[in-house]
Amino acid sequence: MIAKPTKNISKKTRIISGCDRELEMEKCVQRWLVNASEWDPSPNEFWIAMSVLPQHEHSSITRFVKIEDRKRALVSRLLQYALVHQVVGIPFDEIVINRTPQGKPYLEKHLNVKFPNFNFNVSHHGDYVAIASEPICLVGLDIVSCFIPGKESVSDFIRNFSSYFSSSEWEKIVNAGSDDNVLDTFFRYWCLKEAFVKALGTGVGYKLDYVEFHHKDWTDIHVKVDGAVLNDWNFWLSELQGKHRIAVARGHPRIAAENYKKTLKQSHFDDDLYKLGFHLPNPVFVMRSVEELCSLFPVVK
Repeated sequence: MIAKPTKNISKKTRIISGCDRELEMEKCVQRWLVNASEWDPSPNEFWIAMSVLPQHEHSSITRFVKIEDRKRALVSRLLQYALVHQVVGIPFDEIVINRTPQGKPYLEKHLNVKFPNFNFNVSHHGDYVAIASEPICLVGLDIVSCFIPGKESVSDFIRNFSSYFSSSEWEKIVNAGSDDNVLDTFFRYWCLKEAFVKALGTGVGYKLDYVEFHHKDWTDIHVKVDGAVLNDWNFWLSELQGKHRIAVARGHPRIAAENYKKTLKQSHFDDDLYKLGFHLPNPVFVMRSVEELCSLFPVVK
């Protein structure tokens, strides 16, 4: 006769199981960063790096004319495939990454994916290319290089974007002080807005002036959409070398764009599971090199 487990053992088992699950979820929270400006490949080195990717990805890289744009596009694809392989454990030849009509990349469903909403987002601007991933919540990511293209004055440059900010945000931007402070404040708000809409997968059609950010000295950041506070969203904003800003958004999938929501297994969760995903630590960005990423791929024969 087999004795039934006691209630205390059962409770302990559930606690251990819960801890294991949280640790597994934490592994899916990744932040990787590449300084693409430090990579100066020869034409042959560039081709070798591109050759580790699936053939259908090549045209999305070579369509760019400028080498800097090609480098950023290549590094973005390398980050996506390398992260999915290393974090989720899918063999490279089984990874299928597609994009919604709005251009948001997503991983096609695979048996190796343990969590229903494993998703990632990429961004590149200026010197950097980055990727962030989450197991439950939506993740959005944006990088901005805080420089004005061309020879416009700061006031003329930011005026082009005034319609994308709420009256409260715009007042804080134009009253930030010196030109450098005005530009820095402008890019901080812009970076946060982009991270938010990229998490949703809405594309360029989203009314950014309806998205209003509030903060306490750029910490404890929260967002209002059409006047309503979204309590199930978190935001982090940090600085990178060379006057770059990077923002990460983490939030509930129920308000994702419909085209993107279809790529997820779940958009509604019980409170315990969602809170577990929502309160996972937000790790610092880990620097990767192109050579390091390429070394993760099988050798091309």
